[in-house]
Amino acid sequence: MLQDFLALIYPRNCVACGNSLFKHEEQVCNYCYSHLPKSNFHKQQRNPVDTLFYGRTPLLLASSFYVFQKKGGIQKVLHAIKYKHNKDLAILVGKWYAEDLKTNDIISKADFIIPVPLHSKKFKIRGYNQSEEFARGLSEGLKIPLNTSVLKRKEFTETQTKKSKYERWENVEDVFELIVPETFKNKHVVLVDDVITTGATIEACCQLLQQIEGIKISVLSIAYADK
Repeated sequence: MLQDFLALIYPRNCVACGNSLFKHEEQVCNYCYSHLPKSNFHKQQRNPVDTLFYGRTPLLLASSFYVFQKKGGIQKVLHAIKYKHNKDLAILVGKWYAEDLKTNDIISKADFIIPVPLHSKKFKIRGYNQSEEFARGLSEGLKIPLNTSVLKRKEFTETQTKKSKYERWENVEDVFELIVPETFKNKHVVLVDDVITTGATIEACCQLLQQIEGIKISVLSIAYADK
């Protein structure tokens, strides 16, 4: 009865479509969950995300959970995660993706999950790092340790959203640094971001991580946006 009363005051609506949620539904209704545009890139060795880095950054696997669609449900999900302080949704999406990745021989055997870091100034404004919360859901679902200390963002950069491909590369050049890299010698790490468009941010992180002896890298994100 208490839950029903609270639902009248604070209605639970689907993030993707806005319709009311049933008691068993969390954040996204069953219909939207089943219709969000999954990429299934983790099942393809040569997929659009992998192609972004092919020949430049050696990766074991590169994949995104969803394919970004303007004005679609996944855009609303990402907007809620990034701009509406819904970090619980980021964790939930990470757990969803983990279910798909449990049978993937590459990701399931990784040693660490590492989110792309947020600058302390931006972290203070937003209150959390959306990539870290997504990575947390992956970590919990896959039972792979989350590490947030090896990469640090030392420079505050402007948003990448409206920048060209070249401007994105310039914007992230030399903005990251490695902290205590010895822990990751001969390890397989999964680098995680929220959205991959040109791959500039991920590649900047990979260039640093590749300085660690014997390291192997995979890349995951919530969505891939074909720019």
